[in-house]
Amino acid sequence: MVGLPMTEIGIFAAVLFGYGLVSRRLERLWISAPMAFVVAGIVLGPDCLGVISLELTSETGLLLAEAALVVVLFADASRIDVTALRESRATLPARLLGIGMPLTIALGTAAGALLLTGIDFWEAAMIAAVLAPTDAALGQAVVSSEVVPKRIRQAVNVESGLNDGLSIPFLFLFTGLALSETGVDPGAWLGFAAEQIGLGALVGVGVGLGGGLLVDRAERQRWITPASAQLAMLALALGAWALAGELGGNGFIAAFTAGLAAGRVAKSHCASILDFTEDEGQLLNLAVFFLFGISAIGFLEGAGWQVVLYGALSLTAIRMLPVALALAGSGLRPASVGFIAWFGPRGLASIILALVVIEEEPDLPGISTLFAAMTVTVLASIVAHGVSARPLTRAYGRRIAAGDEDAAEMQPTAEMPVRGSLGERL
Repeated sequence: MVGLPMTEIGIFAAVLFGYGLVSRRLERLWISAPMAFVVAGIVLGPDCLGVISLELTSETGLLLAEAALVVVLFADASRIDVTALRESRATLPARLLGIGMPLTIALGTAAGALLLTGIDFWEAAMIAAVLAPTDAALGQAVVSSEVVPKRIRQAVNVESGLNDGLSIPFLFLFTGLALSETGVDPGAWLGFAAEQIGLGALVGVGVGLGGGLLVDRAERQRWITPASAQLAMLALALGAWALAGELGGNGFIAAFTAGLAAGRVAKSHCASILDFTEDEGQLLNLAVFFLFGISAIGFLEGAGWQVVLYGALSLTAIRMLPVALALAGSGLRPASVGFIAWFGPRGLASIILALVVIEEEPDLPGISTLFAAMTVTVLASIVAHGVSARPLTRAYGRRIAAGDEDAAEMQPTAEMPVRGSLGERL
């Protein structure tokens, strides 16, 4: 890691080792890995014990966080079967993404404009876009438990896999419109945003298709080992990110579209990148949560009661009402709609999208409010969703099992790899 002192590496290694020794006992206490690493970061950070002072917004922290999101974006996109999503029985993810997500951003914007003082309307929209993506990994029991009907698991998992990539264009659009309120030429910034999105998508499709075809051909010719195939798929994610950045495109959009393209032409190798995110890739995610904990108290300096209320609404009404509207007419029982609506955790993507804003526009007037709202919401989500995932999953599973086998929840759906597939089954 560039510029990272050995002391900080040693401290993180000690936390990682200690967590590994007691991880199963912590799981039984409903303490998730993100929860443990965030708490460790807070306790060891400059505002408590002062053992470590490396900030998430430092050059090293930004690089680490961005690399983690790139791997997650590529992996999530690569496992999506676009053909399956077009089938009539696979409409739940389409409803959540096509109806629920825009409504969530709209309701979040309205709530932010009313509650959060000192920011303008488009800055409120930026906060809503930062907090729109969900992180299924924070409620891993939901997507890995076989007591939850496959159709519901797939809906939660596919939504989480796609909404982080889909939120990026919204964030760039709102940032350009917010800058227009500060005297910056909005046309120039929106042109820059369009270039970022267009070039990013173009680079991603090219790298994903070309690289995916080469990996597939190498496998057919038996030129490549399974371990090398895993590394090759990882290289596509990082390569698309780096190339798009060099050409003036958005690296996150490039990684996302590269995953979609590679998943189409090298489907048999998508499990390789999923294996990476489940094992080695988790190391990046936990490092980000650790750094987030170190910086969290500093981020909360702008958190008044309005920000706290907004964070609570973001996890409840701002998420749940749009989901209920999106799933109206789907045939799902109220228990299923409520289950999907509650499990919209905010985590890695929201943290990194906020970092993208401060990297691109550090002098934006509402930046402290944005970080405070993100921090309050993510901290609350890590605790609330981490603690509730297992008990609510069990309770929901029992309720569904006692119902009609022909219910909408039990209808067959396309099988897709899910996060947490290596985790313990309930």
